[in-house]
Amino acid sequence: MDNVEKLQRTRAYPTIRAESSPNGECHWLYMHDNLGSSMRPCFRNDLLDDMWNFTSSIIKRESERCSGQLRHFVLASAAPSFNLGGDLELFSQLIRANDREHLLAYARRCIDGVYGLHTGLGGDVRTIALVQGDALGGGLEMALACHTIVAEEGVGMGLPEVLFGLFPGMGAYSFLCKRVSPQLAEKIILDGKIYSSDEMHTMGVVDVLVPKGRGASAVEELIRQQQRAPHAHLAMNSVRNIAQRVGYDELMGITEVWVDTALALSDKSLRMMERIVRAQERRLGATAVA
Repeated sequence: MDNVEKLQRTRAYPTIRAESSPNGECHWLYMHDNLGSSMRPCFRNDLLDDMWNFTSSIIKRESERCSGQLRHFVLASAAPSFNLGGDLELFSQLIRANDREHLLAYARRCIDGVYGLHTGLGGDVRTIALVQGDALGGGLEMALACHTIVAEEGVGMGLPEVLFGLFPGMGAYSFLCKRVSPQLAEKIILDGKIYSSDEMHTMGVVDVLVPKGRGASAVEELIRQQQRAPHAHLAMNSVRNIAQRVGYDELMGITEVWVDTALALSDKSLRMMERIVRAQERRLGATAVA
């Protein structure tokens, strides 16, 4: 645990715990820190505020970078779930109000975040998602945006939006197509199934699969390995941004389709969305009691 011991907590954020190494080469962001027992671990606006404020603070200008300095960013969770996805309660309210402006603004904030992770926060950072609990919907999309997904065994991962007539519109299709065939990407999206992390590893979506409780140490070892060849991994970032790049315009174009599809949902679909919110809340209550 040497890497973890060297990390120091940065300034306080209401919804996240952010820790950085003194040399600024390694940053860990834990979502849902200080999460109340009644608050769902999803992408609420306050969480997005804290996440993007922190990631913006660690992006270096070209003139500030040192040759050969490879940095790492790890996205993890302080809650039992990695992330349950978009704020369905907010979605339902905005759709019922036919509020396209605010729904698109929310989607754009998510796109800004996943695009930053995908492009290495300016290019000199390798991004890693540490999935130790369920990653659903937008939670899985955020993990897919990272260069590497490390997941513990037995974790649920999926894109259930089709259950209420929608699709994951913040990068899932684009990022999945960089890992699996377009046909398999569509299947994962349209069947709405929650897969195990073991299944996702077999399909090629998860990069590193480890036993329960071994995720953090696996990430630390991955960082150590990559730091042994920093120039090669910095070069690979550049190569990925040429050969495997998902463009910002592509992401925004798809999310506008998502917004228009969301605004066309029937009352039946919205009631299903609201039932899922209540089910998540009941599950949180049961977990808190346990």
